[in-house]
Amino acid sequence: MAPAFQPFAVERFLSRHEHGVRFNFSESGVHPMRYEALLRLADADAGALLAARADYPQVNGTDALRERIAALYPGAGPANVLVTVGATEANTLAAQVLLAEGGATVAFRPTYAQFPGNAANLGHEVRHVDLRPEAGWALDGDALDRAARGARVIHVVNPSNPTGRAMDPSERRAVVDAAAREGAWIVADEVYAGTERAGERETPSFWGEGERVVAIGSLSKAYGLPGLRLGWMVAPEGVIEAAWRRHEYAAIAAPDLSMRLAELALRADVRPQVIARSRRLIRQGFDALAEAVDAMGMRVRPPDASAMSFIGFDLPIGSEALAARLLERQDLLMIPGALFGAEGHFRFSSALPEAHLAEGLRRLALEVDAVRAEGLARSTATA
Repeated sequence: MAPAFQPFAVERFLSRHEHGVRFNFSESGVHPMRYEALLRLADADAGALLAARADYPQVNGTDALRERIAALYPGAGPANVLVTVGATEANTLAAQVLLAEGGATVAFRPTYAQFPGNAANLGHEVRHVDLRPEAGWALDGDALDRAARGARVIHVVNPSNPTGRAMDPSERRAVVDAAAREGAWIVADEVYAGTERAGERETPSFWGEGERVVAIGSLSKAYGLPGLRLGWMVAPEGVIEAAWRRHEYAAIAAPDLSMRLAELALRADVRPQVIARSRRLIRQGFDALAEAVDAMGMRVRPPDASAMSFIGFDLPIGSEALAARLLERQDLLMIPGALFGAEGHFRFSSALPEAHLAEGLRRLALEVDAVRAEGLARSTATA
């Protein structure tokens, strides 16, 4: 008997609400670039793109694009790369390939639960390891060791969605050691590498930390190009071949035009400029967010990387009810922490234009004040 289908809670919420809302603070990437801005950075001719024939593209990704992706991963070559329709397809294909013969998946919580959701929908066990909020969302190494026994896959999102935390060296070593001990695969969703809030060093990939690693990337988050729906998988050649066969069923190929634009974005002279733009938005936005959150009496661990923050609150209302109020009364959308399995929190993006961010924070503060006032009035009435 097939398992009951498990909807993807976060994406179901987004697909119902994100289009048409005036103040969208639910996104997890930086404010999107305009295509003309990318072409300008690359000094590229839009006419040449428009003159290209709208034909089927190379199914596994163009040679030039796979070479540029491989260059980001030491020791990888084009044969280690499959270009996909976003990181979402890459995660789905990785689950299909690595769990084809069954096995348990270890997933940290809170997390972006697409890979674990795929594993559950394929009928496989998912073991959750709860991160420690009191320790800034640090990994519990003992809990990881227990969960990893006999597991097939250890799934990590690093830097994390929703917390923005990057694993420290000891945590990375704990994951690598647990995988090596159990003969498990590491599936590393690394779409936030490049969104670091301080310094210029990018979060290192898990690629190269053993023979059983699949690294997944995308142009959606650090690059501000989510509309391209362009992602990739970097893996041993046998995994790439098996995923390629499934890719032919799922999508045949990523869009030709998206791959042409991705080639520009990942060009050696263009990529640093794209990343620099993202980091400016991230750093300016978080400073404004942190000040506002403090004034509202809420709390946030400064993210190491990412365009969003996971904000903790103490209000007489749950995160889903708070999200519903903000949407109805303030035309503002954020992600309830309950959808990540972490009540008492919400995910709020801040890598946005200054005026838009300021107005969104003002509206958030208005609703937080209203919720507190209503709670005080109720407690006074029942005293």
